Amino acid sequence: MIRCIGCGAILQNEFPSKEGYTKDFNNKFCERCFNIKHYNKYLKVQDKDYTEVINKIDLKKDLVLLVTDFLNLYNLDDLRIDSPVILVMTKADLIPRSINKEGLLKRVKCRLNVVSKVLISSLNNFNLDLLYEKILKYKKSNNVYVVGYTNAGKSTLVNKMLKNYGEGLGEITTSNLPSTTLDLISNKVNDNLTLIDTPGLLDDGSLVSLASSNVLKKITPKKEIRPISYQIKGRQYIYIEDFMRLDLEDTNVIFYMSSGLEIRRGYKYKELLLKRYDLKINSNKDLVIKGLGFITFKKDSNITLWLLEENKYLIRDSII
Repeated sequence: MIRCIGCGAILQNEFPSKEGYTKDFNNKFCERCFNIKHYNKYLKVQDKDYTEVINKIDLKKDLVLLVTDFLNLYNLDDLRIDSPVILVMTKADLIPRSINKEGLLKRVKCRLNVVSKVLISSLNNFNLDLLYEKILKYKKSNNVYVVGYTNAGKSTLVNKMLKNYGEGLGEITTSNLPSTTLDLISNKVNDNLTLIDTPGLLDDGSLVSLASSNVLKKITPKKEIRPISYQIKGRQYIYIEDFMRLDLEDTNVIFYMSSGLEIRRGYKYKELLLKRYDLKINSNKDLVIKGLGFITFKKDSNITLWLLEENKYLIRDSII
């Protein structure tokens, strides 16, 4: 049984549309990973329930790196992890400079067995030495599992750890597209550490798992997020592309989303084929649109939210 070193899938040469397909078993990568790596060409494979893969981890009780990022700090308690956890917030380079990053870490709450929290940037090598020290401190064995929702930066982190602290030249496939890693991938960093990359969890109702590749490029930040503030007087409408609208009246809001998105304010109603939600949101609460970002409300507000049918939202205490 040979596995693709990029995504972890078992290599096979019979079914081109299924995971692990290769024409030649001498290849280290399946065709899907080869096309992602060299041509940025993405082939979607049949969705799997990766929850069972994650559940196997707790049988070992090894240390878990729970990877998330600034725009996706939610649903952490939905993960059934009994093992000790280091909460790793990636993409620190994308967080607005106006935000106190240490304060942000402290405000992230969950009921998991979190032994430490670390804010990192794999791109800029920010705090990776600190993370490595904490891994060595808290690990139960040489095996440490890397877990998180899809597009959180897990595989990018593993590759950077291999480069910085490893003894080999291994590299796993990375992409901003969902379900790039398809099975457990064991990566020996050195004699003291093996990082096991896991499939990105598919977040129910996230725009990441619903969007086309072109939309994914827009909603995935490439540079520092610039908060957009609106002081709403009277009745106004905020449109985000054609997949979200907010109907607001006499309130103050701040948008935290990718700069690649077209966010526009209007004073006239425009009909969109979206699902309607009438909400009351208290001051200092965040309205999170899964996979897209969040809006902070500075006043008690009655709003109407319009979303794609499958896209979901939640309301939480503000993290800013």
